[in-house]
Amino acid sequence: MKRILSVFFIALSLSASLQAQHRADRQNLSDPASSSMILLGDPQGYVKYDLNTPILDLVMYWIADNAEHLNIKAALCTGDLVEQNDNNALNRNMLNRTSRQMWETVSRSFSIIDGKVPHLHGPGNHDYGFQHAEDEHTFFPDYFTAERQGSILLDRLVAEYPNREGRASLENAAFEFQLDGWKRKILVITAEFAPSDGAVEWAKKLCLSDKYKDHYVIYLTHSYMKCHKCGNTVTPTEKYPLTQRPGNNSGVQLWEKLFSQVPNVRLVLCGHHGHSQEKTPEGKRDRYDWSVGWRVDRNVAGKNVYQMMFNVQTLGGGYEGNGGDGWLRILEFMPDGKTVKVRTYSPLFGISPLTRHLAHRTSEYDQFDFVID
Repeated sequence: MKRILSVFFIALSLSASLQAQHRADRQNLSDPASSSMILLGDPQGYVKYDLNTPILDLVMYWIADNAEHLNIKAALCTGDLVEQNDNNALNRNMLNRTSRQMWETVSRSFSIIDGKVPHLHGPGNHDYGFQHAEDEHTFFPDYFTAERQGSILLDRLVAEYPNREGRASLENAAFEFQLDGWKRKILVITAEFAPSDGAVEWAKKLCLSDKYKDHYVIYLTHSYMKCHKCGNTVTPTEKYPLTQRPGNNSGVQLWEKLFSQVPNVRLVLCGHHGHSQEKTPEGKRDRYDWSVGWRVDRNVAGKNVYQMMFNVQTLGGGYEGNGGDGWLRILEFMPDGKTVKVRTYSPLFGISPLTRHLAHRTSEYDQFDFVID
């Protein structure tokens, strides 16, 4: 009887393995000893229309599915989680959900990776005010609390600074990571949109403190620089009421006050900027180089500060398209402790053998390496 049962369970196990899901375009690390982080561009286009949301869910399920396989340490989102922070009147030319519905939707989508991969955010202009940054009010801390992610986030959260409403919030927070093969730890700092003078000074003191001065710092904020089409320039000023108030900082001010002055800030990540589709004789088409940016400048210590803009909201049909075609970036931190490989990938195209050839963007602005020396 025991022998019969043994054969039965072996057969059952083989049957289960044979029926395991086939992944049409399985992504692998270039070195099995690497770590990775996933960069997510502005997701507002996925949540403002109910028809688009399954694409964001697919991206989240892909991250969860690859958490161990790609050794994913964190998912970093550039903000604009919603199209409008606090509005009930529907403009059906640009959305079909109220603000509360959008916050609930994006929160539910990110819950797919709660407890599996820590997700960090740099809230954007659309996450504040009534429609976009009329004032400092935001629902972000109501939906994206520290507790919701459990120990996978709380064990890495080392500092925070109150938001402009005086609330404890992950808008301005710092998280510590140990990457495989890296002697120096990583400190990821998240920032509110147009960070206040107080938030900038807090981040500066934290980076220079004895505890973190030997960490490599990644600074995640929403708006900082422009895309390739606009020359990869750092943003000098913006039109929103919140950015016009004294004490809130633009991209140029962030460079002058923080990034250029702090030796260990080595990577700046942002979203926000981008252009809609290019008009051609054959019709409109997406331009990938209009939604990404890259520049390298030296800080006061003579070290390279790598600055990356990545946005997706205009891809997949423009501002009123599908929200971004599922594009994300895989940042692979090589075990040599200094090299980062960047790949731009779409789980949406990669899920099918018929479309997986479209899932990789390989132009020089979408696939490249850089070295943190």
